[in-house]
Amino acid sequence: MTAERFTVEPIAHVVGGRTEPTDDYWGGSRAIVRIDGERFSPAATKGLDEFSHLEIVFRFHLTDPTDLHLGARRPRDNPEWPEVGIFGHRNMRRINWLGVSRCRLIKVDGLDLHVEDLDAVSGTPVFDIKPWFSEFGPRGEVRQADWTTQMLGLYFSPPIENQK
Repeated sequence: MTAERFTVEPIAHVVGGRTEPTDDYWGGSRAIVRIDGERFSPAATKGLDEFSHLEIVFRFHLTDPTDLHLGARRPRDNPEWPEVGIFGHRNMRRINWLGVSRCRLIKVDGLDLHVEDLDAVSGTPVFDIKPWFSEFGPRGEVRQADWTTQMLGLYFSPPIENQK
């Protein structure tokens, strides 16, 4: 197979919110997805405010390119969980460093999209923004490995400092 290369330019960047990636506690995290005003006008976001959720495609820009494991490894290096291949993970150690996140759309303000529960840090380049259509959600029964439920139990919990 011949690998086709292509160039992708960010259309937006994440502003505010978290400054460092963490494994858990992304719940309630608010940020702005700021669309490039040199390439787009506010017409690009027309109608977006009718949606409750967005799907954001972004680059894991803080990932060390040498920290890439193409074979199998244990999620979060936990010895209690099974070895899983690169395509069985959703972490930042991706072959093309691409992430996909579904977040709540709080408000559209021109080219600023105010979002909540976006698990990307400030400065993250964004390659695409799509409204979430429920018809594109999974069809049929959803199943997943048991370790994922254990691992992600606190993923979208509020940060510890907000818990009382």
